[in-house]
Amino acid sequence: MPLHLNTQADLETAIAALVAQDPRLEPILEVAGMPALRRRDPGFAGLSAIICGQQLSTASAAAIWARVSSAFDPFHHDTLRRVGAGRLGRLGLSAAKIKTVKNLAREIAAERLNLDVLANQDADAAHHTLTSLHGIGPWTADVYLLFCLGHGDAWPAGDLAVQEAVKIGLGLKTRPTPKQMAPLAEPWRPLRGAAAHLWWSYYRATKKREGAIGGEPKANAALNKMAVAKRPSASAKIAAAKRPGSKT
Repeated sequence: MPLHLNTQADLETAIAALVAQDPRLEPILEVAGMPALRRRDPGFAGLSAIICGQQLSTASAAAIWARVSSAFDPFHHDTLRRVGAGRLGRLGLSAAKIKTVKNLAREIAAERLNLDVLANQDADAAHHTLTSLHGIGPWTADVYLLFCLGHGDAWPAGDLAVQEAVKIGLGLKTRPTPKQMAPLAEPWRPLRGAAAHLWWSYYRATKKREGAIGGEPKANAALNKMAVAKRPSASAKIAAAKRPGSKT
């Protein structure tokens, strides 16, 4: 069964294990600091919110999702399956996103899709299940697995911020493509989801140093207004993970 990142403690333990198994990540953690766990609501509403925020700024995504979610309370797949496309359009959803959300609602209603069980599937299999759906691309699938289900091994190979962070952190000449990101992440299995959290934090830290934190890719912008809890030092956890016989 995959490891789940349900709490900040889960993430810190996973990061410590990653640094112990791949020493290249130790200087990455020193720059990034311990990342904060990002979690969002799972299920139909959670995935719909991610779909709503595709390719939008944080402010635009939040405003549209606020209108859509408040118009349907509770936000249930049966309701969205029946509602007219025109009403959804007036709330701010594009035609493509309306088609994707309504198709998702139909798949769940017909019991051809169970979003909750994806948390216990292999990350690659769960990714394939989601990307086989109309309008669900790799980025959307991986963000759902990571932030809604807390899947510890989901790897957002197509995320521009993670790609840029890996390029800088590993000293690569060019930003790796999604295809190139897959083998780069192999040493971090089965904790690639924790590695993604670390690389996102590293990206933000390096861009902040450069004074360019406002230039994040739009595809990732809707995820960046997350509450950051006070984080203790990870040094003790890393030391424990390095000791013989320690559990990861």
